[in-house]
Amino acid sequence: MWKRCSFFACNGLLILYLLLRTSSLAHAEVYYVTVAGLGGEADYDKEFTSLALDLNRLLVAGGRDAHVDVLTGRDSTRARFMEVLNKVAEDAKPTDDFVLVLIGHGTYDGIDYKFNLIGPDITAAELARLCNRIPAGRQLIVNTTSSSGGSIVALEKRGRAVIAATKTGTEKNATVFAHYWIEALQDPAADVDKNESITALEAFQYATRKTAEFYESQKRLATEHAVFDDTGQHEPVRVPAADSGEGRLLSSFTLIRFGATQKQFNDPAKRNLLAKKEELERQIDTLKYQKAAMSQEDYKQQLTRALLALARVQAELDK
Repeated sequence: MWKRCSFFACNGLLILYLLLRTSSLAHAEVYYVTVAGLGGEADYDKEFTSLALDLNRLLVAGGRDAHVDVLTGRDSTRARFMEVLNKVAEDAKPTDDFVLVLIGHGTYDGIDYKFNLIGPDITAAELARLCNRIPAGRQLIVNTTSSSGGSIVALEKRGRAVIAATKTGTEKNATVFAHYWIEALQDPAADVDKNESITALEAFQYATRKTAEFYESQKRLATEHAVFDDTGQHEPVRVPAADSGEGRLLSSFTLIRFGATQKQFNDPAKRNLLAKKEELERQIDTLKYQKAAMSQEDYKQQLTRALLALARVQAELDK
């Protein structure tokens, strides 16, 4: 379907899609689950708990559509983790989003990745089965642990973006990626397009850059190299790739809003308009990804329509 239509090359199809998509997004909710795993040492336990609670505060303050769960300390058990994910599976709808963030240590034996918890650990394959039961149409898993690259193959799926702090399961040292992922959600500098919101791609790029700067400042050999896959069918990458579509889902996944955008999001009279604006911005980005597969005339027509629609929505928001 996508190839025959050259990605919405048929007249009017893009606008119809946008109307249908934005009407569903207006009612979408977000389910966040953050887990601070077993530290093994007092300092790590304190660090992981602090990071998880910092992230939790940001997410709770981020908007009224968020359902936020955080597991730390004694709650970080396999049984409790499974209970929370099963509850999300019961409550979430296909129009909703789901975000899972793992903070802590991971291990990889060449076959299985495991996230370290109090008591029995949980494997990437088990996590995948639990997340597959969650009907949310868009999912994001951010695995900030050591050896997290070993989890990607099991977790990847169409409609799900997976971020790992390490490029393989063999990068086994403790990571710093989680620090900068959370920092990205608080630093306006991460907002590359200056629309007062931070997407998962912007957060990834910020955290990746800051992680590299950390190792350089410490004059240490980098032992972690973050990667992502958001197509469910390609090798993990470090930068977006238009030819494969890698980065498209991450760029559409808004995590945090601030300033005027956050006020609009929390204003019932403005929220539907903001949802339409953000979807139009996402579709403009998608058109740019698909430019090479479209005729120049089709691309210009579709882009012009989307830009005009965006301008109209922005005018309504500015009233």
